[in-house]
Amino acid sequence: MPRPGSAGDPLWYKRAVIYELPVKSFYDANGDGIGDFPGLLEKLDYIEALGVTCLWLLPFFPSPLRDDGYDISDYCNVHPSYGTLDDFRRFLDAAHERRLQVVIELVLNHTSDQHPWFQRARRAPAGSVERDYYVWSDAEDRYRDARIIFTDSERSNWTWDPVAQAYFWHRFFHHQPDLNYDNPTVLQEVLRVIDFWLDLGVDGFRLDAVPYLIEREGTRCENLPETHAVLKAVRRHVQARVPRGMLLAEANQWPADVRAYFADGDECQMAYHFPLMPRMFMGLHLEDRHPIVEIMQQTPAIPETCQWALFLRNHDELTLEMVTDEERDYMHLAYSADAQARINLGIRRRLAPLVGNNRRRIELRNSLLFSLPGTPILYYGDEIGMGDNTYLGDRNGVRTPMQWTGDRNADFSRADPARLYSPVIMDPIYGYRGINVEAQERDASSLLQWMRNLIGLRKLFPAFGSGSLEFLEPANRKILAYVLRYGPDAILCVANLSRSVQPVELSLSALVGLTPVEILGYTDFPVVSEQPYFLTLGPYGFYWFELQRRDV
Repeated sequence: MPRPGSAGDPLWYKRAVIYELPVKSFYDANGDGIGDFPGLLEKLDYIEALGVTCLWLLPFFPSPLRDDGYDISDYCNVHPSYGTLDDFRRFLDAAHERRLQVVIELVLNHTSDQHPWFQRARRAPAGSVERDYYVWSDAEDRYRDARIIFTDSERSNWTWDPVAQAYFWHRFFHHQPDLNYDNPTVLQEVLRVIDFWLDLGVDGFRLDAVPYLIEREGTRCENLPETHAVLKAVRRHVQARVPRGMLLAEANQWPADVRAYFADGDECQMAYHFPLMPRMFMGLHLEDRHPIVEIMQQTPAIPETCQWALFLRNHDELTLEMVTDEERDYMHLAYSADAQARINLGIRRRLAPLVGNNRRRIELRNSLLFSLPGTPILYYGDEIGMGDNTYLGDRNGVRTPMQWTGDRNADFSRADPARLYSPVIMDPIYGYRGINVEAQERDASSLLQWMRNLIGLRKLFPAFGSGSLEFLEPANRKILAYVLRYGPDAILCVANLSRSVQPVELSLSALVGLTPVEILGYTDFPVVSEQPYFLTLGPYGFYWFELQRRDV
């Protein structure tokens, strides 16, 4: 029998605060230099105290680790470096005891070339069911309209296999052959994988790279109707097994294209809002609200049971696919003057280095993340302002060990420093001796304590995440202001995107008679009247106001 997850509310994901982490990076319990599930179990008290409600675990399955675990060789086990299935079960039980949901990766699009399915396919006769687990061709001239995603490392979406004597199709790295969903047996295999993890009690799946599941000649091989048919079948299966099971679609597309992944509420419950991320950085550097307002106004309505997933940074680069060429050039100039920080079409930096380690900028960014409609995702270490190391190659510079204390190896591991899977950050600004959990827990004014407070406040007000959004249009374009409504409740958010003090007059005629109560300090402001409402905001300052009706 499947073990139930911890979520009692079928819409738990709409009110969640998600914490993303790689198991290998969090805490090493056995001293081999690599984080593991026993270590993660030891640190659940820290995660619970942070106030987040859901953990998203990056791939922890057996893998050659040529793509940080997204090249899976066994979907139904745990990589030996991270522990055992029993370790995972103990961790999952402990997380659920703390009312933490757990979401794991489901890489639908491809496997490792070391997966038994591929090893069997390359040796099977052409045209057989086993061979057709993957997509093959005698030449590289099929699907020419499909773009190459990793333009800095791959010259083609086809790679020659000397065993099969044929080319196999891959949208990502050449060691990650794409599965063939035109073969119904493949979908049945994937559903068996889903059953395995649902039976253990996981609460949901992050579906990696979903736009690319199906290939058709004469198309870009993205967002095809047949892809949505596959995802609907996955949703029906999950719903029948675990009604509260959540599917989160990773589709780095424009909002109008991503809208299809919600369908009529019968496909994925959640999807990332990728284009919003770079525009939050763009708006801050331009000191102009237009990029943020424009992309949000282009975002279509979604079914009531669905939700956008919002993030500032994650385990990959700050992707610049969903911007114009001119905007990309501007972002590179503004945020990655050092070419070493660039990869593919993006920037491989963490949040704090991207904003120059400016505390006010970090707080402003998080105020937007936690107040715009959607479910916020916080990347491990960003709650303490961790830095990165762009010299580690690929995206590994943003996946360094968590910095717990100023002791050896940042107290991530007892191993010899040379054995660590990655060196800890040691530079003068972001090094673990200055930036660590222990120090910030002792400092009442630290970023960690501020983040705990912000997360706690967000969870008090359903309008954050579930409310409707109405942008205000003050004359001062350096000010971003919007009203969130949820039933009778209303929240007014005002943010200064500028490095200097800014005045603003807000037209609040629809809110006359209400008293704005500033949420962080619970301070009453003057009652809203017919006159424009005047505020002054400090550099990168923001207000969250609960709008209360005071009966006389």
